[in-house]
Amino acid sequence: MFLVALGCIWALQGLGVLHWPADSFMLGDGGWALRGAGLAMLGATLIGLVEWRRRS
Repeated sequence: MFLVALGCIWALQGLGVLHWPADSFMLGDGGWALRGAGLAMLGATLIGLVEWRRRS
């Protein structure tokens, strides 16, 4: 869950939607939007794998 939340924060900062903290070097940088989206997808995949293994 932490990876998903952190990835969303990075993506929103990279897209310029979330301006917190105000002096962040990530603001408006598309590279961080991509990294954040990737991290969120990785976190969601790991959560899905754990749930899948738990049910098997």
